[in-house]
Amino acid sequence: MDPLSHALALLRPRYLKTGAADVGGQIAVRVAAHDGLFCYAVLDGGCWLVLDEAAPVRLVAGDCVILPSGRAFRLASDPALPAIDADQLFAGRPNGGVATYNGGGDCFLYAGHFGFDRRDAGMVLTCLPPIVHIREDDARATLRWSLDRIMAELRNPRPGGDLTVEHLAHLILVEALRRHLADSGGGPKGWLTGLADPRVGAAIAAVQSAPAERWSVRTMAAAAGMSRTAFAVRFQAIVGMPPMSFVTRWRMELAADALRHSQQRVAEIAYSVGYSSEASFSTAFKKAMGCSPRRFA
Repeated sequence: MDPLSHALALLRPRYLKTGAADVGGQIAVRVAAHDGLFCYAVLDGGCWLVLDEAAPVRLVAGDCVILPSGRAFRLASDPALPAIDADQLFAGRPNGGVATYNGGGDCFLYAGHFGFDRRDAGMVLTCLPPIVHIREDDARATLRWSLDRIMAELRNPRPGGDLTVEHLAHLILVEALRRHLADSGGGPKGWLTGLADPRVGAAIAAVQSAPAERWSVRTMAAAAGMSRTAFAVRFQAIVGMPPMSFVTRWRMELAADALRHSQQRVAEIAYSVGYSSEASFSTAFKKAMGCSPRRFA
């Protein structure tokens, strides 16, 4: 499994709520602070996105935006308008339904809310910026096709439509993260930025594919095709942590997932992520996660 797929698999969304709004006229909608991640796509027309005190972001047809921080935000035809609560707009609508306001026609907006246990948020959500904005002119054919298909399913419901939209929502999320990854050179430090670097990305992929190996800075540098010193400096500069801190972080992510979602014993999990004893694993886990493996589970 490739590194991005592996990390996304650890997110384990608890639920996915989808819906759309066909809006006409002037309106502003406020979404309260929340768990999980919102993914929006403008299928027709345009609107403004306002997050906290940041400058409003203009979204146009074909744009996709991911909001991973859980902070409150607003969507508006005019950022200066007073906002109504999003629950008012979607009151009485089933999951996957379309809410029409003022007859629609000015902005058709798709929303997907992926609910995560914050303990599962892992290395993906924590290293994303507050707004991941994929512009229409950057979108690849896969993203554009997915947006077109969702719009067709929402406008003309057919048998199996709910499941189709759910799968398309996951496809849009992955494709948007791919686009962000492709464009993240020079972006904020983090694991995703590391994946975008050919040398550092090769080392990250090697660690993620074989977490039980006896990794060292030297063996990671070899996977990257670099000298030990040059690799350590490059890794720290791009990822924002030393190479071996990343190894520990990844091992703890895998261990935490196994503790919550498998029937493996603590000793088995310890060996699977590269620890020679349950005691040494438990010490490392408590240092990283703040509690013992047994209490965490």
